[in-house]
Amino acid sequence: MSENTFDLTSHPHTRLNILTGEWVLVSPHRSKRPWQGKVEAPALVQRPSYVEDCYLCPTNTRADGSKNEAYTGPIAFTNDFSALLSDTPTGDVNDDGLLVAQSQKGLCRVICFSPRHDLTLPEMDVPAIRQVVDLWVKEYEALKAVNYIKYIQIFENKGDIMGCSNPHPHGQIWASENIPMELEKETRQQKLYFDKHGKSLLSAYLDKEVKEKVRIIAENAHFVALVPFWAVWPYEAMIISRRHVQSVLQFNEDEKTGLADILKQLTIRYDNLFETSFPYSAGMHQAPVNDGSEHPEWHWHMHFYPPLLRSATVKKFMVGYEMLANPQRDITPEFAAEKLRTLSAVHYKSGQLV
Repeated sequence: MSENTFDLTSHPHTRLNILTGEWVLVSPHRSKRPWQGKVEAPALVQRPSYVEDCYLCPTNTRADGSKNEAYTGPIAFTNDFSALLSDTPTGDVNDDGLLVAQSQKGLCRVICFSPRHDLTLPEMDVPAIRQVVDLWVKEYEALKAVNYIKYIQIFENKGDIMGCSNPHPHGQIWASENIPMELEKETRQQKLYFDKHGKSLLSAYLDKEVKEKVRIIAENAHFVALVPFWAVWPYEAMIISRRHVQSVLQFNEDEKTGLADILKQLTIRYDNLFETSFPYSAGMHQAPVNDGSEHPEWHWHMHFYPPLLRSATVKKFMVGYEMLANPQRDITPEFAAEKLRTLSAVHYKSGQLV
């Protein structure tokens, strides 16, 4: 190819995130630079299935003094150190429009995926992950019934480098009385497209991705896992439902099982990439609730933001230009998708003794 012909695989360029309206700088030529940064030996620790002083293991005492039940499947309970409180008094501060604050009320829940301390999602079987999906749906429905709640965020922080305070596999749900900023961006962009085209933005986007195939990681009859065209993190991924639905409440039984399956497919490949328990922050994005709209523009999807770049210990940092100006990545989303797609669908630990 001529040096004067623009090429996404070799020339610096920006890509538009159609969900937020923001841009990311892609610098594929930099992936060839030598690396003399931090390198550490990976931790080779096999966690036990039960830890006596773990706050989340069955029958143990939690930080607030309450005792866990002898649970055998996923469970949910109110976070002992909730970021949002249901009894926050209503109020605000506004000092000449320069010092502005407003009260925020909400509820925070913890979801333990399994009684076993050592089992993360990729190491659980599909029926067990399906139980987690069912609990997400149950919790979502209960939180939606609280009339002041406007948004319900289901998420997981996996790994200590993601700030996870307890290694026992678990996720969280934060339900707030206001719609968070990221969701306001996605609502705006999806509504603009839906009002103009009469079709969901992600339905149209998914049609193109399924046709091109180059950024797809894994798929089944109901969901597609892919590296988005505008990905910021090296191995960032999205799961998008093939059917246009607004929330988990609309999934049928086959789709719930399909979600469990695609979660396993994606997270196994993550673990296999560097043969480690792959850290990430992941969460579902779904329509706001209790705000007087059915949100026909909204299309359910799930984001995965993993920091690892070169190995089990070398991660990408959002620093310098990225903090002050614009997100930037070196390896292309297409390269990342191919790496993940070609990995085995069998977990690397499957041949090891547990």
